[in-house]
Amino acid sequence: MIVRAPATSANLGPVFDAAAVALDLWNELEVTDGEGVELAGEGEGELPADESNLAVRAYALLADPAGKRFRFENRIPLERGLGSSAAAIALGLAAARPDAAPEELLAAGRELESHADNLAAALVGGVTLTWDGRIARIAETLPLTAVALVPLERTSTEASRGSLPATVSHVDAAANAGRAALLAAGAAAGDAALFAAGLDDLLHEPYRPSAALDAVRDDLPEGARGATLSGSGPTVIVWADDAAACAQELGRRFPGHDVLVLPVTPRGAL
Repeated sequence: MIVRAPATSANLGPVFDAAAVALDLWNELEVTDGEGVELAGEGEGELPADESNLAVRAYALLADPAGKRFRFENRIPLERGLGSSAAAIALGLAAARPDAAPEELLAAGRELESHADNLAAALVGGVTLTWDGRIARIAETLPLTAVALVPLERTSTEASRGSLPATVSHVDAAANAGRAALLAAGAAAGDAALFAAGLDDLLHEPYRPSAALDAVRDDLPEGARGATLSGSGPTVIVWADDAAACAQELGRRFPGHDVLVLPVTPRGAL
């Protein structure tokens, strides 16, 4: 059996902990009869090559991994805000129960992944909203293309979440709710102007300082409509009409970063 799971970008603008998109960058798992865990690509020599591997643990939630060999080809950068952990969990769950309903796998995976928005998008693809254990895929793709500005440094999601305040002002909460409505409406309608109008956030991005995000927003690259922090960072997603022109300019301006053109994909691990 061969299963693939996409990268994801969660905390989509103002839709904190509720919306995510699946991106066209894939990790792959091949499960055969045998024993052992083999890793290639991202995380090779770093991620555990035994039963403690996150994807194997996810598989074990739903099926017995004994007598199985797991071979991984990883392309999603680790700890960069592109959902590498969610992809690993989605791979294990989908390999163990390929005919299961997405919400059943989401419920099982919550034992390993506390952020349902990432996992939902990795399972079903497209643009997803997640609440109370439910998944709604509101669009297969988006009218703008994601151009990922990926730095070399990594970020711990747990540490980043610890920087968020326990409360925010009523003014900020109201503004964020309005932006979230705009963004969701733009995604569902395929309206680039509405989607771009909803990209600003006041709940998490101000508390996760990003010099790259500030620089991009202060001077948007050619062909870009706006930018968001991907997950808890440090990757910045630049949303573009002209992804090639945007990527070219970002490469010139940020020589210490990888620049990846990542269209939203309608496919997930299932």
